Amino acid sequence: MKEVTEEKLNKYVSVTQKAIEKAEKSSNRAGLIKEREDCIDMIKRYFSDALHFKSKGDFVNAFAALNYAHGWLDACARIGIFDVHDSELFTVD
Repeated sequence: MKEVTEEKLNKYVSVTQKAIEKAEKSSNRAGLIKEREDCIDMIKRYFSDALHFKSKGDFVNAFAALNYAHGWLDACARIGIFDVHDSELFTVD
């Protein structure tokens, strides 16, 4: 596959949105309060960028921004900033 289809992009927008919602509701077992705020801010910025690119028809950059957002989500989950136990939305448990 050499392109990002609208169907694939929509799937990952949905998955990332669900992961953001779950992360925000989770506890913070690492105790890193300021870092958590910074991470959530960065994740939401990448997600917003993805939606912007998608609205412009730039599916490749939208998909890239989603991958950055989800990378942040997974990294924060791994170190306990987001105490989530969901192997469908995160690379944990």
